Amino acid sequence: MLIGVPKEIKNHEYRVGMVPASVRELIAHGHEVIVEHNAGIGIGFTDSDYEAVGAKIRQKATEVFAEADMIVKVKEPLAEERKHIRDGQILFTYLHLAPDVPQTEDLIKSGAVCIAYETVTGPSGGLPLLAPMSEVAGRMSIQAGAQCLEKSRQGRGMLLGGVPGVSPAKVVIIGGGVVGSNAAQIAVGMGAQVVILDRNIDVLRRINVQFGSSVETVFSSKDALEQHVLEADLVIGGVLIPGASAPKLVTKEMVHQMKPGAAVVDVAIDQGGCFATSKATTHDDPIYIVDDVVHYCVANMPGAVPYTSTFALNNATLPYIIALANKGYKAALADDVHLRNGLNVYRGKVTHKSVAESQDLTFVDPMEALGI
Repeated sequence: MLIGVPKEIKNHEYRVGMVPASVRELIAHGHEVIVEHNAGIGIGFTDSDYEAVGAKIRQKATEVFAEADMIVKVKEPLAEERKHIRDGQILFTYLHLAPDVPQTEDLIKSGAVCIAYETVTGPSGGLPLLAPMSEVAGRMSIQAGAQCLEKSRQGRGMLLGGVPGVSPAKVVIIGGGVVGSNAAQIAVGMGAQVVILDRNIDVLRRINVQFGSSVETVFSSKDALEQHVLEADLVIGGVLIPGASAPKLVTKEMVHQMKPGAAVVDVAIDQGGCFATSKATTHDDPIYIVDDVVHYCVANMPGAVPYTSTFALNNATLPYIIALANKGYKAALADDVHLRNGLNVYRGKVTHKSVAESQDLTFVDPMEALGI
């Protein structure tokens, strides 16, 4: 199979779909890899580094899209990229389709085989290709939130961990999954007062075992959520429903009642966000203010630490890329229900139920669509 790796073009996105070591693995399996000029330069890999492991360099993205049987990316294809995706081509990347109607429409029209990292499941019920970026984003959310609390960002002017004699900031984390637990780890390390809300008692038990008395665990009723959000200096939104739009848990009225200068970091923004006041921002212009509350809603947070993020992502995606290349997409999807759960759009059909429900589209079972 011929695998193509284009350069990412989203705002301040420096990650790359495959590092040279991953390319070397694919070539060792008998495949060919083409890489767009300077695709890896954001994390320090030159064209020569890719050529040294056997990749061929193409000067333009259009060449990569035109030649490759499978496109391996990091972020969802933007409109100018989607024009070049063709019938029967495999697209393997993060898609986050539920809140993105234009992208969904374009991918349906393309006739491509679109597999989303974020809905590939694992044997234990997790999301193994989303988890590494959720780890990064969760940890980054506290860094970003700490900056948002600075007065220069119109925040409260608080140091997250306080100092002796001065109370630390109260950090409220909505969702105790991968994002939430990683956010808590950094917040606890910085000395903040940390509260995690979740509706799953087993998750709260796990958090309690992991952090002990350093983190307060709270069952997320509407009453508890409102109470803690209104008391918070920093709120982290880390709620995810795989493939679906994030639920709007924090209302406009709750934001209106928050402390002046408080901050929110919406890690769920890729799926539409879990604050009613959220709108996607970029690394160029990451924050905005609503009712004196600082909002940080960057849609590709891990792109700010591309070296760490790219290697973490490649470690997770490489086995699936090899399976798709070695077996072909039909056999690979037929053999692995977890990879098949990643199939969002197949040759004009929407094959992920949550995406279909989010946009009121017809859902077609993946097995039926594949003719298996």
